[in-house]
Amino acid sequence: MKHLISKVLILIAIITFSSSSLIAQGTSGVKWYTIEEAEKLIKNAPRPIFIDTYTDWCSWCVKLDKETFSHPVIVNILNTKFYAVKFDAEGKNDVVFKGTTFKNDGKNGRTHQLAVALLQGKMSYPSVVFMNENAELLTVVPGFRQAPEMEPILMFFADKAYLTQTYDAFSQSFKTSIK
Repeated sequence: MKHLISKVLILIAIITFSSSSLIAQGTSGVKWYTIEEAEKLIKNAPRPIFIDTYTDWCSWCVKLDKETFSHPVIVNILNTKFYAVKFDAEGKNDVVFKGTTFKNDGKNGRTHQLAVALLQGKMSYPSVVFMNENAELLTVVPGFRQAPEMEPILMFFADKAYLTQTYDAFSQSFKTSIK
């Protein structure tokens, strides 16, 4: 009987710890929006839009989520300086963006029309898309980036440095917050 009670107590402790750990992870990560939500938000509180364009089968997309988008510095930048959007390039739902309805109608294989538009037909996953606070496309950055490489890219667009200098000039003087 003592063994059963101790096993139950250990099981309760494990469940409690696992639950609180999952809750903590959920509240400390990137706040992801849909593209429709981001479009509404920029009307009242303008910010640039960051779009992570991914697919479910892309292992580099999973690595980007797990390693880069979980780094505290990256999370902070995305949550405070952008409206971060997660977009499944093979999603099935219609999306209304900037007055146009985008579909996944099979005309682009498994690829959603919005992904084709955002990535300008250059389908590569993962790819991140930067838009200004008017939802105008600035650029697409394809490929996996670790947090130390992603930070200056994010800040280049968050600080609107792209208006006055090249990325190369910006990155040479950039001081990282990542230790």
